[in-house]
Amino acid sequence: MPAVLYGYETWSLTLREECRLRVFENGVLRRIFEPKRNKVTGEWRKLCNEELNVLYSSPNTFRVIKLRRMKWVGYVARMVERRGVYRVLVWKPEVKRPLGRPRLGWNDNIKMDRQAVLCGGRDWIDLVQDRDRWRSLMNAILNLCVP
Repeated sequence: MPAVLYGYETWSLTLREECRLRVFENGVLRRIFEPKRNKVTGEWRKLCNEELNVLYSSPNTFRVIKLRRMKWVGYVARMVERRGVYRVLVWKPEVKRPLGRPRLGWNDNIKMDRQAVLCGGRDWIDLVQDRDRWRSLMNAILNLCVP
């Protein structure tokens, strides 16, 4: 897990990368849990994704990345305003994006994570300032995500 998650705080994940992470994770789990022999026919078969999810009760890699990224954003939002990382978080670019479907940036992913994790109307910066509430919210969300 540490090798897969190296630098995850700064990742700007797309659906394709999410799919690749899931394929990688399922491949690793198939190696760990090994093929099973059918008792009736005696043939070996690979485990399907549903069986892997039942055997491996921890949340999948993508959910872990989202939650840990939200924890990182909470840490960054509590930083002093002159720090570079904080300025990136609150920065509003003046240049328009190109026509078509622009690529998602780190801030865009954070915004989508906030909408998915938090109730939409809350002022999340104020929520982040109270570390205990933020930590309890992240732990509650992590417990909800466990399949």
